[in-house]
Amino acid sequence: MSEFPFQHLGWFIAAGLLLNLTPGPDVLYIVTQSLRRGARVGMVAGLGITAGCFVHVAAAAVGIGALLASSALVFSLLKWLGAAYLLWMGARMLLSQQADEQPLPTAPAVPQEMKSVFFGGFTTNVLNPKVALFFLAFVPQFIAPEAPNKALAFVLLGTLFNLNSVAINVAYALLSAALARRMSAVQRAMHAMERVAGLMFIAFGLRLALTEQPQL
Repeated sequence: MSEFPFQHLGWFIAAGLLLNLTPGPDVLYIVTQSLRRGARVGMVAGLGITAGCFVHVAAAAVGIGALLASSALVFSLLKWLGAAYLLWMGARMLLSQQADEQPLPTAPAVPQEMKSVFFGGFTTNVLNPKVALFFLAFVPQFIAPEAPNKALAFVLLGTLFNLNSVAINVAYALLSAALARRMSAVQRAMHAMERVAGLMFIAFGLRLALTEQPQL
């Protein structure tokens, strides 16, 4: 019988929940989508982000994450793609023509809109090399040294981390949508909030562009 492949699993779950609660581009994307279109759209945004995390987990498990850490060219390419995408999203929010007094839409989003929101969350996450390097640096600490299949243990821990994040993403979507529905002041301020979100996306993009390749 093989040894249990994980160590300190409780700490892993607790740390993962706290990390997922930390605001960043992913959380900002969920919140803005929820405020604009409701909880359902925010949840779809969260699912897109989670799908992007699974890409990073799979890539790190097969060694692509190590390539990002060792190759300045590959890291820079993905970094600049991710930064450009965040800057584009921020600029689009800043230049949107939404009216200040426009109420939140009541009609459900059509499948094409849902697909666009999902893909936006997916792309925001996949094009961020810091997410791949996070998994590469964080997850192995909780794999037991005697684990017979460390790649499988990595995938299982990454899957657990991502599944735990779903609850956090849903909570952000529900709370943001409830806030937008119940506070008229928030509805009247949607135009300004979208501009602030646009500036924050630009800030995240600039910070990503200035990120140095870490030495793992």
